[in-house]
Amino acid sequence: MKIAKRNNPLRRLAGRLSLAFENRSASANPPPAEAFARWARAALQPDVARAEVSLLVVDADEGRALNHDYRGKDYPTNVLSFALNEGEPVPGLPLFGDLVFCAPVVEEEARTQGKTLEAHYAHLTVHGLLHLQGFDHEGDDEAEVMEKLESVILAKLGYANPYAEELV
Repeated sequence: MKIAKRNNPLRRLAGRLSLAFENRSASANPPPAEAFARWARAALQPDVARAEVSLLVVDADEGRALNHDYRGKDYPTNVLSFALNEGEPVPGLPLFGDLVFCAPVVEEEARTQGKTLEAHYAHLTVHGLLHLQGFDHEGDDEAEVMEKLESVILAKLGYANPYAEELV
């Protein structure tokens, strides 16, 4: 039995996301753009018809400067999410946003948490994409919802629950 290409849900899903990827880190060797695209597509919620997202991998100095300028924190962090309109939908427009990964922080966290670099980038991509869609973890209830959703998405991608140690 042939499945018509126009009815293929994977083809429709792939068309929902436009992704730009740049590695500006002098020393990092992050996963390929195709992996980031797969993780980002998996994190898109059903109500997002279309998304345009840029992913940037930077070194510690640039990561620290961005975290300082936009969050008032003078240290590099693993991932920063910048959403148009703070993640609230803008009628008629796709979801727009940027994710900035600080390679040295991501690498150190993966090492200290005993995770593969790929698994940690997958988690942070899903986490960041959820932020772009308006999810947050400021309060306990919000954190519980977001962490559960991240865990479900990562399980579908074949990765372990990143919060499993916290649950024990």
